[in-house]
Amino acid sequence: MPEALRSDREVMEYDVVIVGGGPSGLSCAIRFKQLAAEDGKDLSVCVLEKGSEIGAHLLSGAVFEPRALAELIPDWKERGAPLHVPATQDRFLFLTEKRAFRLPTPPQMHNKGNYIISLGLLARWLAEQAEALGVEIFPGFAAAEILYNEESAVIGVATGDMGLNTDGTPGPDFAAGVELHARQTVFAEGCHGSLTKQLIKAFDLRRESDPQTYGLGIKELWEISPEKSKPGHVLHTIGWPLDSRTYGGSWLYHMDQNIVSIGFVVGLDYMNPYFSPFEEMQRMKTHPAIRETLEGGKRIAYGARALVEGGFQSLPKPTFPGGVLIGDTAGFLNVPKIKGNHTAMKSGMIAAESLYPMLSDKTVSYGEECTPYPEKLKESWVWQELKVVRNIRPGFHKGLWFGLINAAWETLTCGYSPWTLRNHADYAQLAKASASVPIPYPKPDGVLTFDRLTSVQLSNTNHAEGQPVHLKLKDPDIPVQVNLPEYDEPAQRYCPAAVYEIIKDNQGDLKLQINSQNCVHCKTCDIKDPSQNIDWVVPQGGDGPNYSNM
Repeated sequence: MPEALRSDREVMEYDVVIVGGGPSGLSCAIRFKQLAAEDGKDLSVCVLEKGSEIGAHLLSGAVFEPRALAELIPDWKERGAPLHVPATQDRFLFLTEKRAFRLPTPPQMHNKGNYIISLGLLARWLAEQAEALGVEIFPGFAAAEILYNEESAVIGVATGDMGLNTDGTPGPDFAAGVELHARQTVFAEGCHGSLTKQLIKAFDLRRESDPQTYGLGIKELWEISPEKSKPGHVLHTIGWPLDSRTYGGSWLYHMDQNIVSIGFVVGLDYMNPYFSPFEEMQRMKTHPAIRETLEGGKRIAYGARALVEGGFQSLPKPTFPGGVLIGDTAGFLNVPKIKGNHTAMKSGMIAAESLYPMLSDKTVSYGEECTPYPEKLKESWVWQELKVVRNIRPGFHKGLWFGLINAAWETLTCGYSPWTLRNHADYAQLAKASASVPIPYPKPDGVLTFDRLTSVQLSNTNHAEGQPVHLKLKDPDIPVQVNLPEYDEPAQRYCPAAVYEIIKDNQGDLKLQINSQNCVHCKTCDIKDPSQNIDWVVPQGGDGPNYSNM
């Protein structure tokens, strides 16, 4: 067992430490313990979750495909998994400003056999299954540091110190973090994980893949009039309010108990620095095809989260000495299907099946590389599912109409085109303000459309006062000296939580103010900042949004 890397920190030792309590991390934990139980072996597994509870930071549409769940827990129905609303009808609309035209639903978006769910509720149920198998789960503990041995192999993670002052020095309630040492560390942080970003750089995991590309999903839950409720109905739209050069669309899913999930996704490769994803989401709700469902209802929840859109060609090398990447942190999301929870879960299961034979031999020490994992991925249905749709999302880099034609071709040929379209870094696509047209967004009416601060209140976001700001500027001068004159500082608009604003200080000079207490942990700033000057790191454990059933 390696010694503590910092003398003031307690050390806990496990066979496997999993960073992230979402679908992929919990599926990995469950599958690993299932295999150990079959062999009668006692191997230790723990899951760290930065949210205050399992599911607190999870946000998804979500229409859920139960394929991986059925493989992991065949009797999930009998065990009471929270899959209660079968998808019964699919509609796909093209919107103009005032009209809606029904289009054929693409084959990838057919939802027969799927369920409209709350991902947070599903994760909490998965956590119960994991704990019943002996998995230790620690919510409210954010993994803040990767631990390496002398050979630069990963040997675990450390949780963040608690009770720090704003300048990073220990406060009166200081408590040192804990080192969790593991023979293998599984990173399941979700989209654009803060530690995963470090691993990709440290081990050059993208040397044979394209840059990852992302979308931003903004979601609301509404309680609607009972006569308008149609449990199981699934609606997706493209077109207005987006122009033909900007990728994105909306969803509206009818859940039970008169609740609808409504959301808007925009590709973060958009070009206009005056564009605001949040404001576009509010505009979308005013369309007659959407308004008719929401009128007379009440908005009850709000949240936002970035999602991976690069697909097959943006998958990094998923292994390194001492650990593996799984789920959305690696990029296993099927964009044309608008689903990633099933592929995330399956990747976690494959990781467990790769790690278990290696770790069941107690002589295997810290820092080994799990070389079977990439090969098992390539043999799985996850690999095939992503490969055949690899060209659909990149086709939209050339605009809506080319993207639709390309998507039809790729569907017709079952993805067996002899070429692979490339992805690009989203931040590099932003045009200069001087070459862009400002967008005059209407003021919110407080009934159907809202402002960002009012919305953040519905996310139950909380950050303890007095702690260091978790949104780090590599160069504090860049926002005003570079981003403001060249891009009119787009952080003011791309953030869906009003974290960033340009203000005047006491001397009358402009500066970027960071309202970190508003942050909903969507990661958009870390992705879209044109100067790549913002580094999102974990705040104090348990802080951030508290999504009850998003």
